[in-house]
Amino acid sequence: MIDFFSSPSNREMVLEQLGQHIYLSLLPLLLGVLVALPLGRLAQQVRWLRGLLQGSANIFYTIPSLALFVIIPGLLGTPLLSSINVIIALTLYTAALLVRPVRDALESVPAHIVTAATAMGYRSGRRFLAVELLLAVPVLAAAVRVASVSNISLVSVGALVGIGGLGRLFTAGFQLDYPEQIIVGIVLTVLLALVVDLLLVALWRLLTPWARAGVSGS
Repeated sequence: MIDFFSSPSNREMVLEQLGQHIYLSLLPLLLGVLVALPLGRLAQQVRWLRGLLQGSANIFYTIPSLALFVIIPGLLGTPLLSSINVIIALTLYTAALLVRPVRDALESVPAHIVTAATAMGYRSGRRFLAVELLLAVPVLAAAVRVASVSNISLVSVGALVGIGGLGRLFTAGFQLDYPEQIIVGIVLTVLLALVVDLLLVALWRLLTPWARAGVSGS
């Protein structure tokens, strides 16, 4: 491992692939959350759409990621090796994974708080952003953490179709019979997932100071 990192070219390669991995996993996570929020809200408010949205999301999530990476270029006309294919695929995976948790998180908000906000003059959109969504964060945070780990692992699959990320360390390591490179790729992937998870926990605590106060008070 020390010999591997003693080479400037290896260090440069690892940093480049790590940067690509962060970009390819976290951008779809953000976009997927933005897509899942209105879909989850719709599933919460429109009863007859709930089963359709959740069923469609469940079916979509069963599609193998490698197949989706290959199908998307054919549908959109994008180059096979374009990173946009991974971003679109993982955005859709994230949204599919989060539709139900968003609905459950919004339904966990006490009805009397929603009623009180309405009585104070909060209209639907403002009430959703300023009251319901913030109170739903503790329930939603767990699902977003799962989605982040899922994205970080799925980006590695993109290396099989020539798209960058830490997965390239795996494929190149196997091709060159270079175990150190494979180990570096695995360790960095695990560390990246851990760091992102810790950052999401910190963000959750920042957004829910009342939860920390409740814990301290108890």
